[in-house]
Amino acid sequence: MSDILITESVFYAGVFDGTLDLFESQYPVPKGVTYNSYVIKDEKVAVMDTVDSRATEQWLENLDAVLDGRSVDYLVVSHMEPDHAANIGRFVKKYPQTKIVGNAKTFGMIGQFFDLDLEGRKVVVGEGDTLSLGQHVLQFFMAPMVHWPEVMVTYDQTDKILFSADGFGTFGPADDRGEWAEEAARYYLNIVGKYGVQVQGLLKKAAGLDIGIICPLHGPVLKENLGYYLDKYRIWSTYGAEQKGVLVAYASIHGNTARAAEKMTEILKEQGEQHVELIDLSREDMSVAVRKAFYYDRIVLAAATYDGGVFPSMEEFLHHLRSKNYQKRTVGILENGTWAPMAGKVMKGILEGMKEMKIVEPVVTIKSALKEENLTAMKTLADALAG
Repeated sequence: MSDILITESVFYAGVFDGTLDLFESQYPVPKGVTYNSYVIKDEKVAVMDTVDSRATEQWLENLDAVLDGRSVDYLVVSHMEPDHAANIGRFVKKYPQTKIVGNAKTFGMIGQFFDLDLEGRKVVVGEGDTLSLGQHVLQFFMAPMVHWPEVMVTYDQTDKILFSADGFGTFGPADDRGEWAEEAARYYLNIVGKYGVQVQGLLKKAAGLDIGIICPLHGPVLKENLGYYLDKYRIWSTYGAEQKGVLVAYASIHGNTARAAEKMTEILKEQGEQHVELIDLSREDMSVAVRKAFYYDRIVLAAATYDGGVFPSMEEFLHHLRSKNYQKRTVGILENGTWAPMAGKVMKGILEGMKEMKIVEPVVTIKSALKEENLTAMKTLADALAG
């Protein structure tokens, strides 16, 4: 982030990591990721969160530059996940006079991660509590299971800043807002998506605050058009679709199911669907596939039978969707099998474990390769999806 000044007294001290290949050891980050940390300089100085151990030395250098000789009075810990809290131990040793601000669950987790004597250094806060730094007054709001149980957010009443923990975070550098919606959606839906009800609770609290700036723990500081970002979170956390359209997701072994999925895509377009997207689950990054599934209001699942079940990439996709609380969608099923087609039954069984899923008929069955005789059923399925 080229400009470390957020307001006259709030500074950015985070670090960009362009060398990480997999965030949380599972999500590709081709544009890297930031570990955001902030400093409020007032009569007292507060540091808002530490960073990942990958970025320790650069972060300490950034802190020294921002502090410019000042001591630190408080370290506010909003989230104990190691990409934000890994340096608490290093920090309390470097700044022995600093008090640690967190809630009761925060300190329980600190004891699990570190062997630290924090006697006399704890400031335990609860819902709505405040902490004065001089002109700045910090107010704390609990955000349990967004997406760990100890998470809290901090509102600076003076500069109207919401320090939002992992909320409103995204992959990529801190100065890149160009693809915010896509990368923020991939981040949110894959990492926080399961906890929509809890996010809704946090959004209700945020609605009662006069927020001018959002400072998340990953990605850009958000200063303009905050209604846009809040609306995206409203849609995602209520599991609404962003686009009326159909995602055709297929898992093919030798290409026959792929050709059937391609034909299904053609039929949907011919029958008037304006937005249809085709993805190969064996080659699409799973976090992107999950994001696309949430984007559209309908989905067609096309998969080959495999080992008496369903081809692994489709099974993995459906289990990811179920774990992220995928719901409120209309689904069409297309299965393939040479001697005992079972993919449709397996897919249907997984879908039935999700909320408010409408599985339309017919389930289209292809025996080995697409034939002319399959087209009528596929057109009927397209009509049913159009509803």
